[in-house]
Amino acid sequence: MTKPPRGSNRPPADGLPKTEPLTASQLHQNAAAKRMLRRLVQGENPPTAPLSIVDRLAGSPYANPMIQVGGIDESARKTMDFALHLAESMFRYGAGALEVETSIIAVTAALGLKNIEVDITNQSVGINYAAKDQTPITLLRVVRSWTNNYAGLAQVHQLVTDIVAGGVGRDEAVRRLDEIVRRPKPFPRWMVTVAFAVFSAVFVAVIGGGPGASAVAFASNLLISLVARKLGRWRTPDFFITAACSFVVTVIALLLWRFGSPVGIRLAPAIVVVGGILLLLPTGRLVSSVQDAINGFPVTAAGRFLSTLLTFGAVVAGIAVAFVVGDRIGMEPIDVTETFPPAYPLWVQVILVAIAVVAIGVTEQTDWKLLLPTAAVGVVGHLALIGGEAVGVGPRFSPALAAVVIGLLARVVALKMGAPQLVVAVPAGLILLPGLTIFRSMYVLTIEESEILLGAGGMLSAGAIVFGVAGGIVLGDTLARPLTRSLASNERRRSRRR
Repeated sequence: MTKPPRGSNRPPADGLPKTEPLTASQLHQNAAAKRMLRRLVQGENPPTAPLSIVDRLAGSPYANPMIQVGGIDESARKTMDFALHLAESMFRYGAGALEVETSIIAVTAALGLKNIEVDITNQSVGINYAAKDQTPITLLRVVRSWTNNYAGLAQVHQLVTDIVAGGVGRDEAVRRLDEIVRRPKPFPRWMVTVAFAVFSAVFVAVIGGGPGASAVAFASNLLISLVARKLGRWRTPDFFITAACSFVVTVIALLLWRFGSPVGIRLAPAIVVVGGILLLLPTGRLVSSVQDAINGFPVTAAGRFLSTLLTFGAVVAGIAVAFVVGDRIGMEPIDVTETFPPAYPLWVQVILVAIAVVAIGVTEQTDWKLLLPTAAVGVVGHLALIGGEAVGVGPRFSPALAAVVIGLLARVVALKMGAPQLVVAVPAGLILLPGLTIFRSMYVLTIEESEILLGAGGMLSAGAIVFGVAGGIVLGDTLARPLTRSLASNERRRSRRR
């Protein structure tokens, strides 16, 4: 067979046309299409790749810590001991699990320990350090006691900020932490007792009580403070101390309802009891437990939830026993549907709310520099509560809405003042709790047995409001994180200048 002459236009022997080479633009388009297809079919990061421990600092005030170098691994045990002491102090002062974990990670990363793992439960903190080709070190610290010391918690927060900024070494940090732990609380015990009573009197005035009801609330809360102190010296468990205090304040209110007050004024028991039981409710632990559950610490959250429910049950039990005693002494039926119109104009209520929040701050041992900012946040939250009720949001959703406002503002104010969000949010949010609903529901459950379903529904409603307030504070904190990134960086810059 003869070959076709050179230059002929005849097709090749296989019958297929020649493939022209791709241009540069076509090659670029094909590569882009392959990359897009690869992203659609497979994620950018392998699903089994471990999460870097430092990535847990994203969104916290300690993101991007300043790493200190120079022989740190040789003294890893001392760094771990310091981190555990720091975590124990934070837990004792009421910090949440996420804040404790981020503080440990930030401090150990800043001091040069990269290969660590942190495990936190309700009462213990464990740190495992496993550097490559070295023997792992695991340390555990158990937290056996708690105390009200928000000033100490704010100081620990500032210490962690200074370490992350790179201006404080380990030896200096150990010395400063020891000073914080040994430092006395800002306010003496007698002032805390008076503040407890002042809060009760002022809050009773806010919800509609007159001067007589406020005076009775002040006196009864002074009494239960002395009762709690005496039972504490006898090593009585906290459950029975709380139950005894709620019993005493309820019995006083019922006796005044049965026999009249010394000045001849008959006071409604509900409005007297409310001011006494609000400070007995474990607001700080509840907010921390909700925060832990949302942030992925189920074991810690479960333990704190159980402790919270026990305290809540102690308050309810004390009220119930008091009702039984009142029924035995011939107590007249109480109109639990009675409402209390405002006894003072709005501008007076705003002042009273500010005083109440300051009093709560004193009882929680908040730093005196934070008292007025916390009061301002509480006033804004109270106005948000009134506004929500005015626009028809409802009595159950309005407290949660106000709690979101408080949680958001609390994070901004706290970071500006060099403190964690919890220190501002808990005192400001206590005024949102449903004390009247708890009292009315327990009366129906204990005395009016025919309306047991109504009482149970009231308790469920009160529980929903309590958890809504706690969840709202956590949601507000989360919403404020994008707004506070610059505050955290500015705080670190100020620390470096010092």
